[in-house]
Amino acid sequence: MENQGRSERSNAHLQKEPSPKVPLPKSFLDFLALNGLSPSVYDEIDNLPRYIRLKPGSETLLADVEAELGCKLENVNWLPGFFAIASQIQIARSKVYCEGKIYGIDAASGAAVTTLNVLPGDHILDLCAAPGAKLCMLAELLGSSGSLTGVDIAKSRLAACRTMLQKYALGGRCRLFVADGTTFSLLPLGTCTENQPVMESENGDCRGKKDVYQEWSSRVPWSERRKSKDTNRIQLNVTSKANTCELIFYGKHSGVIGLRKEQLFQTGKEEANDGGYDKVLVDAECTHDGSVKHILKFEDWGWDTLQRRLLNSERIGSVTQLQLQLLTNGFRLLKVGGSLVYSTCSCRLLPLNSLTVAQNEDVVEQFLSNNHSAELQDIRAAEGWPCRSGRIPRTIRFDTCTSRTSGLFIAKIVKLF
Repeated sequence: MENQGRSERSNAHLQKEPSPKVPLPKSFLDFLALNGLSPSVYDEIDNLPRYIRLKPGSETLLADVEAELGCKLENVNWLPGFFAIASQIQIARSKVYCEGKIYGIDAASGAAVTTLNVLPGDHILDLCAAPGAKLCMLAELLGSSGSLTGVDIAKSRLAACRTMLQKYALGGRCRLFVADGTTFSLLPLGTCTENQPVMESENGDCRGKKDVYQEWSSRVPWSERRKSKDTNRIQLNVTSKANTCELIFYGKHSGVIGLRKEQLFQTGKEEANDGGYDKVLVDAECTHDGSVKHILKFEDWGWDTLQRRLLNSERIGSVTQLQLQLLTNGFRLLKVGGSLVYSTCSCRLLPLNSLTVAQNEDVVEQFLSNNHSAELQDIRAAEGWPCRSGRIPRTIRFDTCTSRTSGLFIAKIVKLF
């Protein structure tokens, strides 16, 4: 009876909600009502700040950045390196942006990366790397040791990640693979002792060696790209279906240069354990309904696209299955003692509703029930963050009202054995 009364009060509250200022289509309004969500949150877009991050080493340019953007940068005191600016400020054409001194990344996304607690020498896997802001922050934190592997199933989106890494000069220790994150199986090179570079001379020159990776260049002749296309695409028989994996970028210090193709594409078909990644980020594909700015992009993309991507019941069911598969495979590639962060931007205000719980807490609980070596870990940094607890202990949620960020769910999982 208590739950019924609470539900009735919630529904009454929704009925009293004024119509949103944003012209949302009726199908989406019906969808929100069905899931117990208020449409008024989409009116918060003008009040939400925009977040930027200064590339390390650019701190002395703070005054120059403020002068060029024409606004004061408000330090985000709970997240080092982040600043808030008014939502209407455009950064894309600014000199500091074009020169790679700043980039846009939501503070909640920065919190997800911070939760990983990246340490020098870590081998990191970003299993859903596009569009690339979190990948850049991971590369920043990694510094001059360790390695970073970015994976995404969409080549065009991963190519945008490559552009970002080059623009911000952060790709030295990175390698990027176009692959299905649910079946990706390449281990970090630093853990494979048999993967020693094939060198022709003492100075590390491997020119003249066939099937050996040279220094990466975007200016590869068309004939050479055509010739190497098949050798760069390796069939990984991880499950019952074959999965293609294509290397589209590698940095000078990523460990790829000097390797033969067969050395690079060594797979871990079972649990990675000691040979796996130290840290894994699974910022999984989701319905994005917790990201106000993302939903409002459909004004330009077309509301029929929203109908196809979000409101389709079959689509929502397949998304939760995909999320569980991504989480499971990311954990498989994690070494014992390593940490994995699972996050989605399908995260809304409390009280929680079926849509957001299904993609977050339900996925985590189902995963934990199937993996006895996995344990939820406290997110210690969150003690000073403007976030709420999730439905299950040790998980957290960011939302537009509490955090003044996009919605984001975060869970941190450690591999015990």
